[in-house]
Amino acid sequence: MIFAVDLWKPFTYEFFRNGLLIATLAGALCGLIGVFVVLRGMSYIGHGLSHAVFGGAALAAVLNLSYFLGAGLWGLASGLMIGRVARKRIIGADAAIGVITTASFAMGLALQARFGQAKQSIDAVLFGNVLGVFTGDLLAVAGVGILSVVVVVTLYRKLLFATFDPEVAGVSGVNVPGMEAVLMVLLSATILVTVRVIGVLLISALLVLPAVTARLLTNSFGRMLWLSPVLGAIFGGVGMYVSWYADVPSGAVIILAGTLVFIVVYTAVGVRRRGRVAGMDHHGPSLRAA
Repeated sequence: MIFAVDLWKPFTYEFFRNGLLIATLAGALCGLIGVFVVLRGMSYIGHGLSHAVFGGAALAAVLNLSYFLGAGLWGLASGLMIGRVARKRIIGADAAIGVITTASFAMGLALQARFGQAKQSIDAVLFGNVLGVFTGDLLAVAGVGILSVVVVVTLYRKLLFATFDPEVAGVSGVNVPGMEAVLMVLLSATILVTVRVIGVLLISALLVLPAVTARLLTNSFGRMLWLSPVLGAIFGGVGMYVSWYADVPSGAVIILAGTLVFIVVYTAVGVRRRGRVAGMDHHGPSLRAA
């Protein structure tokens, strides 16, 4: 009986219930957008944008501005600069991301060291603080989640085509640059609203882990789109719950939980299945739509 009471004890605290809810929603949202991040090879962009957002969040904290205003505008500006530099073809897109986002991250660290009064707010963005989120954070995650679901459902066929065969999609009349822009906006918004839950240093892992685990379990694009958010939600909820008893930052436990599940699935599916997955990823269109 005592054991049962102890298991339910965290739920008696409102801040834990709110934290559990936002961790679950953030995991599901990252799982959904992570499908496109993984299949399009955009992991480096997600990692870079999270670092860019940190610079904007640090500046907003120092200037006492809204986090969403400062981090959002800074992240958008960084994304536009990356695209502009990459289009010039003087350096590659990966190099542009490395230069611009690392500089933004370094600026955030400098501001953190220089302005002590903003250190706590900056630390929350850097490492995540799921128990310190506000109602606005919860509404923001839910809002971006609903928007993402609506966009993915509405543009399902176009996104599928543009993801696996952009050249043929363009010839067939699909606005491939437009689809890429939509994905970038959704990715940026996802990072913006979830980074304070998981932290800059770990958010890219939450974008990737549910999707790569789902990818090992199915060769259907349609199934990936619901399986990955479910896995992300489980990672978020279980990680948050376990972190209460482990007395470890929830963001770290969420990522460790996802990593453990990935290792188990990777081991269980066997070498033959992993080989088929690698082959299908190399020949993208062979991934079934449903």
